[in-house]
Amino acid sequence: MNTPTLQTRNHIHHSPVKCITLFSCNFNQTNKIHSPPHRVVFPRKNYWRCEATQSPHPPRQPRSKKPGPDDDKGVNPVGFLAKFNISDKPFAQFLRERHKLLKDLKDEILKRHMNLSEMVTGYQILGMHRNVHHRVDFMEWAPGARYCAIVGDFNGWSPTEHSAREGHFGHDDYGYWFIILEDKLREGEEPDEVYFQQYNYIDDYDKGDSGVTIDELFKKANDEYWEPGEDRFINSRYEVASKLYEQIFGPNGPQTEEELEEIPDAQTRYNAWKEEHKDDPPSDLPSYDVIDSGKEYDVFNIVGDPVSREKFRKKKPPLPYWLESRKGRKAWLKKYIPGIPHGSKYRVYFNTPSGPIERVPAWATYVIPEADGNQAYAVHWEPSPDCAYSWKHEHPKAPKALRIYECHVGISGQEPKVASFNDFIEDVLPHIKEAGYNAIQLFGVVEHKDYFTLGYRVTNLYAVSSRYGTPDDFKRLVDEAHGLGLLVFLDIVHSYSAADEMVGLSLFDGSNDCYFHTGKRGHHKYWGTRMFKYGDLEVLHFLLSNLNWWVEEYHIDGFNFHSLSSMMYTHNGFASFTGDMEDYYNQYVDKDALLYLILANEILHVLHPNIITIAEDATNYPGLCEPTSQGGLGFDYFVNVSASEMWLWFLENVPDHEWSMSKIVKTLMGNKQTASKMLQYAENHNQSISGGQSFAEILFGQTMQQPSVSKDLLIRGCSLHKMIRLITCTCAGRAYLNFMGNEFGHPRRKLSFHPIAIRSK
Repeated sequence: MNTPTLQTRNHIHHSPVKCITLFSCNFNQTNKIHSPPHRVVFPRKNYWRCEATQSPHPPRQPRSKKPGPDDDKGVNPVGFLAKFNISDKPFAQFLRERHKLLKDLKDEILKRHMNLSEMVTGYQILGMHRNVHHRVDFMEWAPGARYCAIVGDFNGWSPTEHSAREGHFGHDDYGYWFIILEDKLREGEEPDEVYFQQYNYIDDYDKGDSGVTIDELFKKANDEYWEPGEDRFINSRYEVASKLYEQIFGPNGPQTEEELEEIPDAQTRYNAWKEEHKDDPPSDLPSYDVIDSGKEYDVFNIVGDPVSREKFRKKKPPLPYWLESRKGRKAWLKKYIPGIPHGSKYRVYFNTPSGPIERVPAWATYVIPEADGNQAYAVHWEPSPDCAYSWKHEHPKAPKALRIYECHVGISGQEPKVASFNDFIEDVLPHIKEAGYNAIQLFGVVEHKDYFTLGYRVTNLYAVSSRYGTPDDFKRLVDEAHGLGLLVFLDIVHSYSAADEMVGLSLFDGSNDCYFHTGKRGHHKYWGTRMFKYGDLEVLHFLLSNLNWWVEEYHIDGFNFHSLSSMMYTHNGFASFTGDMEDYYNQYVDKDALLYLILANEILHVLHPNIITIAEDATNYPGLCEPTSQGGLGFDYFVNVSASEMWLWFLENVPDHEWSMSKIVKTLMGNKQTASKMLQYAENHNQSISGGQSFAEILFGQTMQQPSVSKDLLIRGCSLHKMIRLITCTCAGRAYLNFMGNEFGHPRRKLSFHPIAIRSK
């Protein structure tokens, strides 16, 4: 029988027999009264067992800790050291300490979240989400704010119309704010009959549109679930439960020791209650359980009733009346006007110690700049089902050898304008497939304020750049790429963030330490960007959820983690490295950043086994691509930047007939331990559009500017250009990358657009 249990524990201090009594009274279809959070099943037979004792309770035995995932066999924090013949003892000790910190961090996470999987799904509750109860819920993390509201064109930018309620219904102790935007009842329509009325916003009709009333659903649920004789307390369940609780355990409310002196002991009250109900049928009487034998109460010592438990397990779940009464989209649109319509512009309004501020929400999924480019606003993206994009293709299988085509959507077009996602689909994707590549790596897709940064100073981590199109346009790009058999990788920038205050996360809630470190550590020493506070659980929640968001929402197949050296070291990777192992565990190594990378790889590979992660690290940190169970960081590939540097050095300093083949092979082949994990490239976007010269400019750029130059130089340049790519691709092994246009020697692609003009565009 599916019956809630009423449980309490009563210590009798003035009875000649000292015992601890536990009662359980089972009712049919009764609500659970406030009680200690223990779920216990009691036997059907009524019995009382108690032992007199004058000795004090023995000390409670601590429960043995259940083995966690890190206690499994096979976890060796220094396992990869033997593979690479590393015998540095301080580094081994550093790895052991890091593993202990990882276990402690997971324990801290599990105090706040049910599991690690829940840790990476923050986007399901934070930000703007439609609730089944004809409303939109908004949640934001801003611990430094004193007041929070939503302002937008839908409410006249009023900071008081939609604000968080006072108390824990609107603001909790962790700094989360919760705001409800109720749908507006249309004129002439009546409010819903019941408070739990749900709506299906995707399908036009649902079960609740059939006309069945709530009373009919309740009757049907009771008739299907309860057997004859089990429905005794259904109609008066609250009254019976309240009276019985008062009879057995005394008046409702807190019970002090002084009050217990005036109340008969539990055994007397129990006997009186049993005498009153002695003529009731046995099937109507609840089951009881008594107590310990002078021991401190422990839920694991309770005697269970196997008959009742088996009967309960065989029962089918009761009819979910809340789902049976759910109505479709047409019923919702007929009765309500959306509180915040699709396409509405909004910001979050905070009242801080420094005064009121407006910010673009951190979890916003679509952000559009204003005309001047200095400020932006979020857009509520909730298209109707007939307009929302529908996926057509599955993820392609990962190939044995990756051939990656690195792309920037904005500069992929032939015309002097910012190309769109749709332009990329029509013009570039067919070329990539025809050229023999099996993956594309996109950078500059995540929303950023300044176009000239190529998208590496991200302002809104959950938003697709509005320059190229809508979120649905990007979904179409990924889907079409999958249809051509191309994997889609995203260049993700979690190593730093833009320092913009009006658009980005800097001073988000008015405080300087919301998402970032304070002081000098909170700023990149050369780029001026903000550095994330990876040791904060809320920041981890934000960043890890962001990775999972791109996979779940946009079907991304992998990530290239940009500029890891900026985050792994407090000197941002710009200090001189001595080549000694101490560089990898000294005081400048950010352990919190390393723990974040380990967690990111662990969780991504568990939730999405086919995901591919690439590490872009110029310092060759030991264990980048080793399993986390063996002390590594867990990446699948690492970028070998030395190959590109070698080719550039040859081109600028050594005549081509003096190039050392042994040095070329040694640089490209690496060693046996890492060869299968290297991602090679001759040149990427850094040489082509980030201030450097492309190889084409170095080799035959002169011939294009001065037609009088000998054709022999052009032939030599083209030959070397092809040879460099052929050798690099041949020796690359399992992963090779090429930046778009370099395959045919595109001469110049430097960005010279004015940022204001681009933002307006």
